[in-house]
Amino acid sequence: MQRRTLLLGLAALPLAACAATPAPPAQPGPPITLVSAFQGRTTGRGHFRVWLTGDERRFTARLNGTVTGHEGARTLTVVEDFLYDDGQQDRLTWVFRETGPGRWTGKREDTVGEATVIEEAGQIRLSYTADFKSPSGVTRLGFEDILYARADGTIVNDAVVSRAGIAVASVRFLIQR
Repeated sequence: MQRRTLLLGLAALPLAACAATPAPPAQPGPPITLVSAFQGRTTGRGHFRVWLTGDERRFTARLNGTVTGHEGARTLTVVEDFLYDDGQQDRLTWVFRETGPGRWTGKREDTVGEATVIEEAGQIRLSYTADFKSPSGVTRLGFEDILYARADGTIVNDAVVSRAGIAVASVRFLIQR
């Protein structure tokens, strides 16, 4: 029985790998860039959902983004103030540095190494590893995000979250001005 379970688990790994990147939107909205998405004040609501258990953690966030530098060598700093439905509050600050056309790197207090950002086809792809704090402790997670705009101006941030290389959760965060 254990052998059969192991084989089924190994057979499912390619499926988990396929799910490791969020799907792009079926109906693309207006194009966005990292600066157009995050410069200025925005607010958002979202949830973190664990696929295996169905557990969900909801949150709201206030974001404030400022840009310094000139085209091709800009720095975008985004302060994120989170309030989780269980009362936990957190403040995290992204510092993104433009490295070339449509390319950025980023760091935040909880990231492990640098995040990579690619602006392409009017969408943003963000990839990073972070030590995620929750009421039960700290867990190292990988994030693969896609950000895009809806026709109404809402920015959608969909992410697939992995642990030890296996997709385990998703995040949806809706951002509005």
